[in-house]
Amino acid sequence: MNYSSNKSNYDKFPCIEVTGCQESSWEGWEATMNAIALKLADLNSARSILVVDTYPGVDLQELESELKRSYPDAELFNVEKAKHSEEKIFAMLERHITDDRVFGFIAPHKLQEFFDGNKINSIKEKLSESQASQIIVFGAGASLVHEGDVHVYADLARWEIQQRYRRGEIGNWGVENKNEDILRRYKRAFFIEWRVFDRYKTPLLKRTDFILDTNVKQEPKLLTGDALRAGLKQAAQQPFRLVPFFDPGIWGGQWMKEVCGLDADKPNYAWCFDCVPEENSLFLKVGNVRVEIPSQDLVLLEPKALLGEEVHARFGAEFPIRFDFLDTMEGQNLSLQVHPLTEYIQSEFGMHYTQDESYYMLDTGEDAVVYLGVKNDVDPDEMMEDLNAAQRGEKSFDDDRFINKFPAKKHDHFLIPAGTIHCSGSNAMVLEISATPYIFTFKLWDWDRLGLDGLPRPVHLEHGKEVIQWDRDTDWTEKNLINRVEDIAEGDGWKEERTGLHEREFIETRRHWFNKTVTHHTNGNVNVLNLIEGREAIVESPSNAFEAFIIHYAETFVIPAGVGSYTIRPYGESEGQDIATIKAFVRV
Repeated sequence: MNYSSNKSNYDKFPCIEVTGCQESSWEGWEATMNAIALKLADLNSARSILVVDTYPGVDLQELESELKRSYPDAELFNVEKAKHSEEKIFAMLERHITDDRVFGFIAPHKLQEFFDGNKINSIKEKLSESQASQIIVFGAGASLVHEGDVHVYADLARWEIQQRYRRGEIGNWGVENKNEDILRRYKRAFFIEWRVFDRYKTPLLKRTDFILDTNVKQEPKLLTGDALRAGLKQAAQQPFRLVPFFDPGIWGGQWMKEVCGLDADKPNYAWCFDCVPEENSLFLKVGNVRVEIPSQDLVLLEPKALLGEEVHARFGAEFPIRFDFLDTMEGQNLSLQVHPLTEYIQSEFGMHYTQDESYYMLDTGEDAVVYLGVKNDVDPDEMMEDLNAAQRGEKSFDDDRFINKFPAKKHDHFLIPAGTIHCSGSNAMVLEISATPYIFTFKLWDWDRLGLDGLPRPVHLEHGKEVIQWDRDTDWTEKNLINRVEDIAEGDGWKEERTGLHEREFIETRRHWFNKTVTHHTNGNVNVLNLIEGREAIVESPSNAFEAFIIHYAETFVIPAGVGSYTIRPYGESEGQDIATIKAFVRV
């Protein structure tokens, strides 16, 4: 099928060009190590200590090899030799790891708890007694030994960490589990490692001399800490996009291949994380070097400027809005699922807010449907028994008997507050607008499928039955959750509509149809938008506070809270045409 009459102009590699830092970046090990060596030489000291902290997943063997090559006379200390044994670490974490393949509990730990204090002190003593003129401390937790005369933070994007899991290159930090189920390794990272290491690295990023991009093996990129901080400060004052990533799935479709210009030889693409700061990357271009950092670094270092005072006060250094794509065009149904209520996600998983969401239909086939809510007069016990029988392999779940199925067309908006059973059917292209805790999906039925790994996809009926809202039946769903469109305002060449979300959800969405300039204002609250109709638009500042920013069809972009007033108008091939954006922000 053809989903677009135009060649794709979707930018898969959006980049922030950092101003004023032209001589602050290097690439390749030789240039990287030379830059660090010059910084050490500038100390003009008879003895210097280089500290290289690392995020979990960074290739320590490669790093150690390059340090030895570049500093042959240095004495090296690998701080990871001081961490507790695998058995002790597991005993610390068992409550948070759980036996479940998918779900754990958010860990409250700090990194120093994973190290043997006596061994750390032993390294400190050896370091102080060393006669070497050059000392290097490296590894995760290196700053627990010494803050360093020169400090480097070696970072790694979360998507690359997941790719290394899949390739069998790494296990979780502190454990030899390369061969463990990928879902269990991801779970341990999500609930424990990333939380612990983000707490540890946040103060380090505020003072580090260099950031080391280790996302491509044997092709490091180096950026001064000052350039990193300048780039993040700049990002928090202008429109920007995150680096999207695309992934296949058992139910995946064909729409993104064409519209987003992806590899046509791949069987399908199911997901695109287009704006999920906890998982996406951010490209900073400094001079001629493009450095990839976790976009979470922006949230950690510039939370108030990015989110705004009220959103930051409510969520802390967490980005609460997610935009992603779910492509089932010429594919299959998503799994039938439900998300936990707020009190359930707090008590069972340690998260303080839940995954409310919505489906905005970017495109649909003629037979597209959305499964949403239970049918009138459904008996909960009968439905749960039918789901359990399906889980036992005795039969297929009788979805026609129990679950509503509503026709879906392009630009429909289906609201899905937590506790509502839902899924998209086949032949739909969904822009999912939701709160961020995306891992908390309780699958109820997966249409008798295996995952791409050949294993049954996890189903969580025990969790699901605790949160299903049985009063969200046919009548209630039709009245409250489908196309709740309300006219808000209109002017010369534009119209604004409220499309949701439900009153139980903290995200507000506004759709603008326009063929002329539309003025927006952040009102001190981060905005996330997507160009849902039209080939191109341009975002501009009435006061020239930032450079004009061009966006293309289906691209998600962020307007930081501090931007204030901004305008959007049709651009290029879309000039004079009716186009549209959808905007999400937090109700405060």
